[in-house]
Amino acid sequence: MPKYLIEREIPGAGKLTAEQLQGISQTSCGVLRDMGPSINWVHSYVTDDKIYCLYIAPNEEMVREHAKRGGFPANKVSLVRETIDPTTSELTT
Repeated sequence: MPKYLIEREIPGAGKLTAEQLQGISQTSCGVLRDMGPSINWVHSYVTDDKIYCLYIAPNEEMVREHAKRGGFPANKVSLVRETIDPTTSELTT
């Protein structure tokens, strides 16, 4: 199933409290439950003014629908083509 990276512009995101982040997470999970098992939230990274979220979904439209229903911005949605990490540098034989 395809993975998507969502860039959400949220000014002051890095200053959100634990309670605010919990509320956002609860909203997201509620929308996901309503949308069914074909879309999944993997995790998110919170920076000063943006939140980057990784989702597994059949298509970009479903990712954007989740954002719309949850009231979240989805300023940029990118299809993840590959995943690399330090083990990618290791030679396999």
